[in-house]
Amino acid sequence: MSKFLIVVDMQKDFVDGALGTEEARAIVPEVVKKVREFDGKVIFTKDTHKENYSRTQEGKKLPVAHCIRGTEGHELIDELKPYAQKAYAVFEKDTFGSRKLAKFLRALNKKKKIESIELIGLCTDICVVSNALMIKGFLPEVPLTVDGKCCAGVTTAAHQAALNVMKSCQVEVTE
Repeated sequence: MSKFLIVVDMQKDFVDGALGTEEARAIVPEVVKKVREFDGKVIFTKDTHKENYSRTQEGKKLPVAHCIRGTEGHELIDELKPYAQKAYAVFEKDTFGSRKLAKFLRALNKKKKIESIELIGLCTDICVVSNALMIKGFLPEVPLTVDGKCCAGVTTAAHQAALNVMKSCQVEVTE
């Protein structure tokens, strides 16, 4: 059996850059503590866009360039970089939910049953919920948890709404 912690998009642009928020900055100490103390394998995801971001569907709906590969905003926050260097894997993703991550976890589970998966990170109402539901779809029998204290949404209301959606879809939410 194995345990996984998925750290979703804890990148500079989401914490103190182009789309940074006070709520995102506030969870950094708890996220770092969780990663440091986690007894299992840690995987990071990174929202990843190209220079053509403004011409993509997302760029047209959210016209704020962010997490462009090769920029400082694409990088994980400094507090997590040492852990990312020792991570089990790091997935760059060009969509809210990582298809590669879900397929990777499903393949691992076929070889050796995954005991549990926990998600933390940003943004609760976009990438965390997307990854949680995608993983739940690929691995419906693997216990899946989201730690609400280690997540932040675009707004407090959106954060809470996303946690409620995940609860409805049989994702355990701790707060």
